[in-house]
Amino acid sequence: MSALARLTVHSSQFPVSVRRDLLNSLRTRQVNHKFHYDSIKQTFKWLALHEVYSPARKDPDCAVVYDRGFQAVVSGLEPDPVHLISLGCGGGQKDVRLLKLLRDAGREVYYTPADVSAAMVLVAREAALAVIGERACFPLVCDLATAGDLHQALDQALQQETPSHSSPTRAPRRRGPAASRAARLITFFGMLPNFEPEILLPRLSALLQPGDTLLLSANLAPGPDYAAGVRRILPLYDNDMTRDWLITFLLDLGVEKDDGEVKLAIEDGAEGSGLIRVVAHFEFSRPREITVDSERFEFRPGDSIRLFFSYRHTPALVRSSLAQSGLQVCQEWITQSEEEGLFLVSTIAA
Repeated sequence: MSALARLTVHSSQFPVSVRRDLLNSLRTRQVNHKFHYDSIKQTFKWLALHEVYSPARKDPDCAVVYDRGFQAVVSGLEPDPVHLISLGCGGGQKDVRLLKLLRDAGREVYYTPADVSAAMVLVAREAALAVIGERACFPLVCDLATAGDLHQALDQALQQETPSHSSPTRAPRRRGPAASRAARLITFFGMLPNFEPEILLPRLSALLQPGDTLLLSANLAPGPDYAAGVRRILPLYDNDMTRDWLITFLLDLGVEKDDGEVKLAIEDGAEGSGLIRVVAHFEFSRPREITVDSERFEFRPGDSIRLFFSYRHTPALVRSSLAQSGLQVCQEWITQSEEEGLFLVSTIAA
C-alpha cells in the first residue's frame, strides 16, 4: 500500500463553501449535519457511537439481512465489471462486505467511497484496500446536499490516477473496454434519515442512469404503531455518547458545556410527509457569543440551536416517499426487530 492517498475534493467542500454553510447554520440556528463529521475527532466519536448503538453493529440479524440482500443484488448483476459507488460511505464496513462478495464472484470491481468528511472517506478507503487494489479505488469528498453536478464529480473522481499507475477506468463509459461495460452499483446506507426527503430524493432519482442499481437502507420504527415505534427507539439517540458527539460542533466554536444542554425530542416532519423524526437541540441556559470571522452570533438563555434530526420510517413510508420522486422498491429485506430495512430501488418506467 502506498504511503500516499489521493482524494478528489468537490467544490461543495472547498473552504469557501464550507464557510458559507457554517454561517448559514448559525444564522438559521439549524446545523448542517455535515459539521458533525468535519474533524477527525468527530469522525472517531461517530464511529464509536455507531459501534455501540447501531443495529447494524449490535443486532446479529441485521448482518444476516444485509448479507441476504447483498447476495441477491450481486447475483442479479450482469457479468460485467462493477463500479460500487458508496454515497455517504461512513466507515465503509458494509461496502467491504459487498466488495468481498463481488470479488469472490470473480467480478472486476472499482470503488468510489464518497462522503462529506475527508476523514470518513480515508477510513472507508483503508478498509476497502484489504479487498481491492489502490488502482481500483477512487475516493471522493463531496457534499451530496449541494453538489448539483454529482454525475460529473463521479466521472472526474474516476479519472484520477495513483502516482505510479494509470487507471483502467479512466473516463468511464468512454474509454477502455472494461470501463465502458462497468455496471454502477450505488449504495446509500444510513443517509435517508438525515436529509429532508423533498431535497434528497429528487437528487437521488436524477443521479440514476439506465442500468444502475440502487441499494439503500432506512432506520425504521418497529411495530404496528408508528408513533409508538419512534418512542421505542429514542434511547438509541437519547444517550451520553450521542450528546458528546453532537456538542463537539459547538465546543469547537467556543461554546462551553455549562452554557446549556443537549435535549432530545420527537416531532413531526414536514407538513404532508407523514414522517416523524428524532431531533436534538442545544438549549442555552446562559449568554454566549460565537464569532466566525467578523460575524457575531448571540445566544441568550432560553435560545436554542437545532443540532441534528433523524427521520424514522416504516417500509410503507419508504415506498411512498420514493414513489413521489419516481423511484420504486423492487425488493426489501427487513430485520426481525423491524428497526432496519434494506431496499433495492429502481426508477419508475415512464
